[in-house]
Amino acid sequence: MVKIIDGKKISETIKDKIVQEIYELKGQRPNLAIVLLGEREDSKLYVDLKRKQAKMVGIDTHFYHLTESTKEKELLEVIDFLNQDELIDGILVQLPLPKHLDADKIINSLDYRKDVDGFHKESLDKIDSGGVFLSPVFASVLRILQEINYKLEDKQVAIIYNSLIFGSGLVKLVKNRKGKSILIQKDEIELKKDQISQSDVVITALGVPKFLDKTYIKQGAVVIDVGISKFNGKVVGDVDSDSVKELASYITPVPGGIGPMTIAMLFKNTLEAFKNKIK
Repeated sequence: MVKIIDGKKISETIKDKIVQEIYELKGQRPNLAIVLLGEREDSKLYVDLKRKQAKMVGIDTHFYHLTESTKEKELLEVIDFLNQDELIDGILVQLPLPKHLDADKIINSLDYRKDVDGFHKESLDKIDSGGVFLSPVFASVLRILQEINYKLEDKQVAIIYNSLIFGSGLVKLVKNRKGKSILIQKDEIELKKDQISQSDVVITALGVPKFLDKTYIKQGAVVIDVGISKFNGKVVGDVDSDSVKELASYITPVPGGIGPMTIAMLFKNTLEAFKNKIK
């Protein structure tokens, strides 16, 4: 019978530890700057959630809400200001950015020591050797595998992705743990269906509602759903849980799986950035 991985419960454990560590700082509080461009409803929702939960764990947030039409030069000026602001320990630029902006250029303009989202080149280049900050998404995937005591050595991992950063980052982490990765883009899903259905672990991050059913899953596979979208007014993942649960051994739900954990890991990185500063 499939076991549901309770990401919310795991995230609460992580946040409880953060609260304790901040309490022991005796009045000092980490500071996180959040930059949001435009009015995307999903991005606004994520940012509101992060700000609310940050306050609960003892992290102060500084919110910069810029318009959709903000020019690259203006955004870079905001980031430069935050890079130099000694109060700010971590900077999060909420993705995705408007199409006229080069996300790689923007992220790499951050002071890598403040890039708590872990997508700066400095962090990605060292991802398999304990880089500056591990992306909260990657950290959440690894924590889930740790929670179920699952070793990747000699396992085949199918990574279904939209973002090359996400896909290539996970490949490095899997290789570092002696596993084998298969990278699958959206337009390759049917072509590589047999490979997916032979994989021990399937990690999907497309944002395509419930596309992954039992025909893609082998008996006993671990399924980690990073995708999120809306279907008939409800928040759902990439995985059709009702279908997949017949075969999978473990599955992360949406909502309540990876999502809460990425927020907790973001706060963990912010606390680490603060501790690095005061060493």
